[in-house]
Amino acid sequence: MRFSALIFVLLFYSLVALSGCRVYSFSGATIEGKTINIHQMENRARNIVPSLSATLTDKIRRRILSQTGLKPVNSDDPDYDISGKITTYEVTVTAAQGVQQATRNRLTIAIEVTFDNKLNEKANFTQTFTRFSDFSASQTLQSVESALIEDIGNQLADDIFNKAFVNW
Repeated sequence: MRFSALIFVLLFYSLVALSGCRVYSFSGATIEGKTINIHQMENRARNIVPSLSATLTDKIRRRILSQTGLKPVNSDDPDYDISGKITTYEVTVTAAQGVQQATRNRLTIAIEVTFDNKLNEKANFTQTFTRFSDFSASQTLQSVESALIEDIGNQLADDIFNKAFVNW
């Protein structure tokens, strides 16, 4: 009986001591500002998918807003400003059987992102983020395209968030 009471007291004081900490960061993000403007990503790729720009912009926006608590604004003076363009959307063969038969294809998407941190100019960057996903050559691109874009878009959103706010 005494041992469990001692554990309870230690646990209680530990929780009280930890509650005095002011910064909680489960994502590892460093957020100093309060507002962000995330512009629509321009689609400058040779192969155009009409919904790609909106889909990728939405994924980036959702990832950042859900992890930071920043307020989205459409002004000229936000604390953070993100703009960019889709530079690559292409399918290539990654594996072949024999001389003329493809067995695996790869969808690659690249986005050039410009991040402007008005509170810390050293954190500004322009960088191209590239991700890909492979699929069987027995499948058509149209049959797997939305799932591939979903997967690649999530990876790109994570990469951009990490570069901008986690400094990975």
